[in-house]
Amino acid sequence: MTVSARQATATANPLAPLAPDEIRRTTEILRAERRIDQGLRFVTVTLHEPPKREVLDHGHGDGPTPERAAFVVLYDRRHQQTVEAVVSLDSGVVVSWEVIDDVQPSVMLEEFFGAEEITRSDPRWQEAMRRRGVTDFSLAMIDPWAAGYDIDDPTGRRLLRPLTFVRSREDDNGYARPVEGLIVLLDMDKMEVIDVRDHGVVPLPPKSGNYAPELMFDGDNRPGFTRLREDVKPLEITQPEGPSFTVDGHAVSWQKWRLRVGYTPREGLVLHQVGYEDRGRLRPVLYRASLSEMYIPYGDPAPTHRIKNVFDEGEYGVGVLLNPLTLGCDCLGEIFYFDVTANDQEGRPVTIPNAICMHEEDHGISWKHTDFRTEKAEVRRSRRLVISCIATVGNYEYGFFWYLYTDGTIQFEVKLTGVLSTGALADGEEPRHGVVVAPGLYGPHHQHFFNVRLDMQVDGDRNSVYEVDAAAVPPGPDNPYGNAWVTTKTPLSRESEARRLIDPLVARVWYVVNPNEVNELGQPTGYKLMPGENVLPLQQEGSQAFSRAQFAYKHLWVTRYDPRENYAAGDYPNQHGSPGGLLEYQKADRPLENEDVVVWYSFGAHHVVRPEDWPVMPVTSIGFSLKPVGFFDGNPALDLPRSPACHAGNGQAGHGDGHPAPTQEVTG
Repeated sequence: MTVSARQATATANPLAPLAPDEIRRTTEILRAERRIDQGLRFVTVTLHEPPKREVLDHGHGDGPTPERAAFVVLYDRRHQQTVEAVVSLDSGVVVSWEVIDDVQPSVMLEEFFGAEEITRSDPRWQEAMRRRGVTDFSLAMIDPWAAGYDIDDPTGRRLLRPLTFVRSREDDNGYARPVEGLIVLLDMDKMEVIDVRDHGVVPLPPKSGNYAPELMFDGDNRPGFTRLREDVKPLEITQPEGPSFTVDGHAVSWQKWRLRVGYTPREGLVLHQVGYEDRGRLRPVLYRASLSEMYIPYGDPAPTHRIKNVFDEGEYGVGVLLNPLTLGCDCLGEIFYFDVTANDQEGRPVTIPNAICMHEEDHGISWKHTDFRTEKAEVRRSRRLVISCIATVGNYEYGFFWYLYTDGTIQFEVKLTGVLSTGALADGEEPRHGVVVAPGLYGPHHQHFFNVRLDMQVDGDRNSVYEVDAAAVPPGPDNPYGNAWVTTKTPLSRESEARRLIDPLVARVWYVVNPNEVNELGQPTGYKLMPGENVLPLQQEGSQAFSRAQFAYKHLWVTRYDPRENYAAGDYPNQHGSPGGLLEYQKADRPLENEDVVVWYSFGAHHVVRPEDWPVMPVTSIGFSLKPVGFFDGNPALDLPRSPACHAGNGQAGHGDGHPAPTQEVTG
């Protein structure tokens, strides 16, 4: 199977991600105007998105081209300051330069790699390793974790809190041998170890946890190949006429969908201006959709694990951790790849090839009916457009998948896989806050929370949000047979009312409607958010989760659009002890009815580890859907073409070989 295309070039569209040359020019302008030295580090360089109104007017040909600009976050190690700058690429000047007090930007890649050598060279850490029988420190695998927020930590310092594991060889799975109870605290400005705490020696687990065939062990504990399955026959997906989508720069057309594929170093994959062409009219659904935050709190109070409370987006940046994807492994079919460009700490562009994968998939039956009286069947097969990326965040892999369907549905799915962040056990000990996965090794209980920001634009900028529940009608004249039920629609009129929980017992969904547009039945056009699997944090008041990640304690939040409000946990959650983001955004208690609204949906994966999750975890999935409700006048997939094999022979449903199905007598 061939790759359809590679790098999508930047176009004149104002939402196109920064190209490599634009990142270089941004850095040159800043160095020229601000005399930046080596002490000032470039954290992120990304597109400074123009005002929404300017973008929309430009798209309709009613306004000038918005200014092309870059938004830069810098960190001044010498003065321990975070700086935000906006650089105009059109005029070549620094438009703004602002010091942001009392915040820490996300951890930089150079700090990740530097943390390993700093830790290995510390005499206190070395002595703790010798107590565990480890003398070859080159085999120590150092996992730098964000420090989180601990009242015992020194203030005013840039911190990392690495954990230690031990490999038996360079390509060994180090997570099989965690160094339990050893906690290190680093100052990344001074590049030194502040503190080493050893809570007691626990023996290293005895078995390896390798999963590559050439590294796995047979029953005699000798290295060798594991016998792989021999009954997996080739499966090929071919599109002889090529894919059904077209790409122009970052603009994508597929079936009746129109959208733009975007990227930022913090959020990773972003979708812009998602709309559906309906009877010659492009109808907007979403202005912008992105992962707003990820938060992973662990439920084990042991010293090594209680510190695991990470905002993978706000503290690290998902976009800089994307994988280069491989045809036939990560993506299957007729693929279009988007390269993306981030930056290093010198402000130079760093391109990740094949970071975003796009292809279309068969998705089973879209709709079907067989008229048993005439023995005629009509069936249509569904397709979906898949736009995805995969990030490696330390031990875990996260796949982020947007799906667009032929019936107007939009779905977001996170696929979780990778390797557990493990703990070691004394011989014969059973973990209370985890599950044993190998001798002397356990996986602690933990949860994964995600928040997706949906800048809604259902048939226009003015939308309203309703909570819709099913309710049984009380017994009486309105329900004489006890079978009646209704749906109740409650408007979320103000931001103070728009912090909601799922309730599957009443089939709760949320409608986002345009009260100014109606379908042919007189109903307001809309989309409904349909929750999938979900959970709430189990961390109580006084925990880091409660103090810092309030967005996860409610499933649905709605705010009125403000271009400064982009992240569920706030702009700078790193080392921050207060719940920023959504709680702060809603303090204004702005009205929401018939307004430009943003819907934020939080969903969580509850991970009680299984032995089957070791040594590498099978994919588990979680997400939600947006489905049209009154947006169309009827089934929008009625116009899907028949599949020849399914309608061979007098319109009857056929076998896969194209022959008509045998008739079946139906009796009453």
